[in-house]
Amino acid sequence: MSLPHEELFDRLGDFGHAGRVFVRLLIASVLGAVVGLERLREHKAAGLRTHMLVALGAALFTLIPLEHGMNNADLSRVIQGVATGIGFLGAGTILKLSEEHKIVGLTTAASIWLTAAAGMAIGAGWIWPAVLGVLLAWGILYLLGRLEHRLGGPGPM
Repeated sequence: MSLPHEELFDRLGDFGHAGRVFVRLLIASVLGAVVGLERLREHKAAGLRTHMLVALGAALFTLIPLEHGMNNADLSRVIQGVATGIGFLGAGTILKLSEEHKIVGLTTAASIWLTAAAGMAIGAGWIWPAVLGVLLAWGILYLLGRLEHRLGGPGPM
């Protein structure tokens, strides 16, 4: 019979391993914040906390099968499930304004999707592609948003 603390910390491993898991989850949260701060600045409903939680959750969903030792086919199914689930979350940010014949929230939905992809990459240990993806996303959201506005499009005010 194992002691209660042994069961609680069974999968923790050594401190180096626990530190790597913690750092991955922390980086996912920080990268989610990068995108979320831009959405917050634009006064969007899905802002800082939403994007941080999406990135953190996606990283955790990716880490769990890796920590359990699942094979690539099983991990692929987890990733497909997360991508599908995030699609539903993103769909919830899209509104069709019937009277104005306008659809809003597509960019926020896309940013949630990107944030989840970054979280999954970080959970799988692909930190640099996730960082580059988030930096590109920030440039698209912030810099190109400003350019759209100057050109008379729907960019930020």
